[in-house]
Amino acid sequence: MKIKTATFQTSAPDFDSCPTSDFPEFAFIGRSNVGKSSLLNMLAGRNALAKVSTTPGHTRLINFFLMNETWCLVDLPGYGYARTSKTNRAGFEQMIVDYLTRRSNLSCVFVLIDSRHEPQVIDLEFVNWLMSNRVPMVLVFTKTDLLKPAHVEKNIGLFKKAMSKWSEHLPRIFTCSSKTQNGRKELLNIITGTLT
Repeated sequence: MKIKTATFQTSAPDFDSCPTSDFPEFAFIGRSNVGKSSLLNMLAGRNALAKVSTTPGHTRLINFFLMNETWCLVDLPGYGYARTSKTNRAGFEQMIVDYLTRRSNLSCVFVLIDSRHEPQVIDLEFVNWLMSNRVPMVLVFTKTDLLKPAHVEKNIGLFKKAMSKWSEHLPRIFTCSSKTQNGRKELLNIITGTLT
């Protein structure tokens, strides 16, 4: 897939504020500081489509981008950000739950996981929740340029082993690097395949 146009549509502070749309939506989510904004910019081929911040938890809204006039890329708030009030955090979490379980045109969720770390409880719990709620998803291990391939494979293997304790059917798994653009073609192919 070639990205010809990428246009910011709107930001929604809650589920009820999400735009009415029939376009298929592909949502991206991950733990804070997983490199989500950089990945979105890489996929879109734009340097500043999504704002990149050094402060974890920068995304506080659901951001919608219209791609090629035919589908939407959706930037969801990161989970696991502790430096905010419990009230605000609960609001973020409810917004994410509502979107993932109630958005009828959601085609797939890309769950981003930092490949540099062994399985984190918060990532495993989130993936388990998605699978329990039958939300279509794929796993994307990010920042693979920052460590040796054998280390990446080890951490992915540990994650798969942890998931196998509660599911026989594991989601598809991909690796990527925003810096080297590794994985860009594969992720766009998933979107193309879903659209067709």
